[in-house]
Amino acid sequence: MDTFTPLKDFVANPHFSEQREEALSQLDLGDIDPPIVDIVKSFQDLTNCFTLQCCYGHFLYPGQPDPHHIALLPEMGETDPVEYRIAYVTLCIEDSPSGRELFSRLQGLTAIDPNYIQFGCAEWFWERQVNSYVLQVEPAEQMLKDRAIVDFAEALQIEKIRGVFFDQLRRMLQDLKER
Repeated sequence: MDTFTPLKDFVANPHFSEQREEALSQLDLGDIDPPIVDIVKSFQDLTNCFTLQCCYGHFLYPGQPDPHHIALLPEMGETDPVEYRIAYVTLCIEDSPSGRELFSRLQGLTAIDPNYIQFGCAEWFWERQVNSYVLQVEPAEQMLKDRAIVDFAEALQIEKIRGVFFDQLRRMLQDLKER
């Protein structure tokens, strides 16, 4: 499934506040992958955005078929293919000075590794919610898909980048919170 499209410009959204309140009232933190619950909670504290969907990113490989598996990859040096289900955060961002700052800072996270981290949109999210943006960890050559088949060595690389990505996202959110 194609999930990623280039960035779109902000559009007027006079109902942002009501949409944010509704999204927050429907959010069940029990549905969030445990390693990123703190990130979703931090986004809740910001008044210029709300989360739409997120995923920690999951690796499926021979002997590990659980699509919600969150443990680190084994250090086996296997060459078997690994199915990677992408890590991402999708947000609706308010068209405001603070929302544009958040947008810019999220976009800046791609500098961690542009070959694996992208910031853009997903058409099906935008159709449901204008000003929705996706920050994802995915090999660039497969960035249009919601999953990738990679060899074990690349899976280990993705896992490492995913860890740095979420750590940097936490730091960015903490910095915004302290302002």
